[in-house]
Amino acid sequence: MRRFILGCGLAAILAGTALADNPQFTGADPHAVFIGNELWIFPTGGPGGSWAADRFGAFSSRDLRRWRARGELIRRDQITWIQEDGAPAHFLWAPAIATRGGRYYLYFSVGPQNPTPSRIGVAVADRPEGPYRDFGHPLIDDGGHGFEAIDPMVFVDPRTGKAFLYAGGSAGAKLRLWELRADMTSIAREVPVATPPRFTEGAFMHVRGGTYYLSYSHGRWNGPDYSVHYATARSPTGPWVYRGAVLRSDARHQGPGHHSFVRTPYGEWLIVYHRWERARGPGPYVGKRQIAIDRVRYAGDGKIRPVVMTDGTAAPTLRKDLTAPRSPKRAFSRRSSRPARLDRCDNIEPFAGWRWDSRSSRAVPSDATENWLAVWSQGIPGPLTS
Repeated sequence: MRRFILGCGLAAILAGTALADNPQFTGADPHAVFIGNELWIFPTGGPGGSWAADRFGAFSSRDLRRWRARGELIRRDQITWIQEDGAPAHFLWAPAIATRGGRYYLYFSVGPQNPTPSRIGVAVADRPEGPYRDFGHPLIDDGGHGFEAIDPMVFVDPRTGKAFLYAGGSAGAKLRLWELRADMTSIAREVPVATPPRFTEGAFMHVRGGTYYLSYSHGRWNGPDYSVHYATARSPTGPWVYRGAVLRSDARHQGPGHHSFVRTPYGEWLIVYHRWERARGPGPYVGKRQIAIDRVRYAGDGKIRPVVMTDGTAAPTLRKDLTAPRSPKRAFSRRSSRPARLDRCDNIEPFAGWRWDSRSSRAVPSDATENWLAVWSQGIPGPLTS
């Protein structure tokens, strides 16, 4: 491995993070996605709360400090195939968003699974804030028999372009997987998949560095054992290698779960999830869950380090994305037997810069994401050199 020391006048870009407040706002089951440079969160909620929700809304933010309510996406009475067919009534839970061809697809659960099986629907819009139009029939309607059709999540594999729908949990705690057709509103086939260890509900898929991460909630949704676990694979369909828990209750926060992993425009990873604040005892907890955002860090072998839940000003935000100079200025380095480090940095404020390989000293493309260090040179003319 080539090691190097960067000369004076250089500073690292620290992933565009600053400090903000946790929890962010009231809600449950957040599906989070960056649309451009704006983080959108689609939670379960509405006038009936997170259990008896009869509509979906969304929130967006450019800095994770100020959130903009985006109004109603769709209401239950606009979904024609939902019938009030017994007690309890059916409600809308756990939305998920996917996009393809400039259109936005909202997947959602209709439950509980009593007296009829739960179902999964899909609605479409031309803008993320809607309005969304339901397709007139369920996408998945074979809940029951050890499977509860809840908690949809759609992942489009960047390697193949195929779209996969993950769903299931709670009653039976069984994971099922389908490949969607290109229209994103119909099923191409069901894909055989193993249910990973400690799976209960709320599956989420993301990919990083060629590794596919299937994360999910474990435990009773309103109890202290509710937590986030994960498994990895070399494909979005498994086979899975169980890796353990990444998010558990602590002394202040209980039952963290139903989450999303998101990569910011700056290349850092965040987890968006709900939790109970200062709930006491073994549960079941009552009241309103809160949505929080925390940083995700990966070990050198790709494993996810346990997430530390934060409060107040310890939560991440996004700084304004600045434009890099037209051409890089000169940086210099030399080989060293010591570990790589920054030498005589002027400051550590985030600003535009050029990405350097932290393991060599090469200048790299601006869209590199893994193992890269962004640096900037002040007042040193000439091209980047190593």
